[in-house]
Formats: sequence, C-alpha cells, structure tokens
Amino acid sequence: GSAIEEEAYKRATSIYLVDRVIPMLPEKLSNQVCSLRPHEEKLAFSAIFTMDEKAHIKEEWFGKTVIKSDHRYTYEDAQQIIEGGEGPFPEEILKMNELSSKLREQRFERGSIRFHSTEVKFKLDEKSNPIGVYVKEQKEAHKLIEDFMLLANQKVAQLIGKVDGKHKAKTFVYRVHDEPDPEKLNTFASFVSKLGYNLKLNNREDVVNSYNQLFKDIEGKGAKNMIETIAIRTMSKAYYSTNNIGHYGLSFPYYSHFTSPIRRYPDLMVHRLLQHYLNKGNDMSAVDYEEKCKHSSEMERNA
Repeated sequence: GSAIEEEAYKRATSIYLVDRVIPMLPEKLSNQVCSLRPHEEKLAFSAIFTMDEKAHIKEEWFGKTVIKSDHRYTYEDAQQIIEGGEGPFPEEILKMNELSSKLREQRFERGSIRFHSTEVKFKLDEKSNPIGVYVKEQKEAHKLIEDFMLLANQKVAQLIGKVDGKHKAKTFVYRVHDEPDPEKLNTFASFVSKLGYNLKLNNREDVVNSYNQLFKDIEGKGAKNMIETIAIRTMSKAYYSTNNIGHYGLSFPYYSHFTSPIRRYPDLMVHRLLQHYLNKGNDMSAVDYEEKCKHSSEMERNA
C-alpha cells in the first residue's frame, strides 16, 4: 500500500534504453539497498541447492537469508577465469561452469529449444549520439548465470505448483509459453525449405528436433541471424498467468520468474506468495493475481 509499491506495480518492469535505465524501483533501492554489493550484508530470498557431480539435485531449500558477497564479477572477469586466466575464487567459478553446462545438457535432452538471438549494442559519444554498433557475444559466463537462474525459477514454480496426493496446486504466478501457431510454423518451414533446410512439424518432438538441427546447420552461415530471428518470431510470446500451461520453449512443466524482484513486479509477487505458503498461509485469490499478471504482461510488451 505504499507509494513505492503502487508505482512499482504501475511500471511493472524496469525499462532498458540504449543509454539509461528507467528503474521499476527507486535507484536507492535497486542499485544500493537491495543490490548484492560485495562485502556488505544484504537481506535476500534464496533458492539453495545441493548437487552431485552430474548436477542432479539432491536437496533444495527456499527461504530468507543474509548474504555477504565476497566478490562481484563482471561477465568478462568470470569469462577470463573460465578461459584459463587469473582471478579470485577460480575453483568455485570453474565448478559452477561445469555444473551449469550439465544443467544445460539435461535441459536440451528434455526437449528445450536451443534458441539464440543476437543482441546489438550501440557505442555513444559524450552527448549520447550513436557513433558505432557492435554485436554482444554470449559466452560461457552469460550461460552460467542463465542456467542457474532457470533452475531457481523452475524449482520455485514446481514447489508451489506440483500437484500430488498430498498437495493441491495453490494460486501462483507462472511464466508460461504456449504452443506455436501451426500456420506460422508452416510458413517458416516453407521459407527455410527454399534455402535448402527441411523441418518436420508432425508433433512437438519433431518441431524441437527440427529447430535444434536447423540451428546447428546454419552455424557460421551468412543467413544465420536472419533465420534465427524469424525462427523466434514463429513462436508464441511468453506471458504471466496464474493458469499454468507450462513453458513450451524451455520444455518446463513448471516455470516462474523469481530471480529479479528489483526489476520485475511478477518476481515480487512470486516472492510474497512463496513466503506466504512457506508460512503455511491459506490459498490466495486467483482472480486478483490474474489481473496483476495481465497488467505485468502488457507493461512488459510496452517496454
């Protein structure tokens, strides 16, 4: 009910422009109080996993924590260690990279699509005029963070959403992704066939295998960026909902957004609902939360 809360809900997301960010929460919060700055104790909500050498989850725990970070890396710093260079805590970084690559392979084995989109960045002069353009390359350090974020997002949603003999699903905020439009798929298949690539679209397994094979085949080719961009556009858009239909692209039956509460309002809702249910609270109103999900999805598209 605070002014900050109401404004955060209205904005629903931080907006990233070429030369600045319009934050969802005031910068004193998003960049300072709530940011995991090194050597400062910070209140956090953690998803903690114990894994074996093959990245299989042995134990999981969710709850409020105090984090005191020993070091803050840039992606470049972490990448340097992964590539054999020097830096603090190399054993930890290398072990995390090893586990993340195993998590990634497990995901692809379960039917996740290997989408890859090229991110373009601009070089600006001191007056914010564009003076150059470059492609931001996604390396192992980026994938490492992504894999562990996917794990946390997935397991949080699974904890609340999974139904068995003991539990019935409670109201929760999911990040869902519907099946693609068959007409768009057929148009795309017809387009790439003219470039010499064949897609099978009989069922989900065929679509996933065809897409993943296509992405392998176009690696290093001139048409790579064009084909990848159009391939992504054949897919449905992900959105927020209390109605869990799963995530088609990731092949996750349960998926949510838990990892960015300072820049996405749905993550804040997930944190509050998760804590409420961990405290054995009653089921919350699906109607109220669905309204908030629709607003958040709409604001995300606007952003």
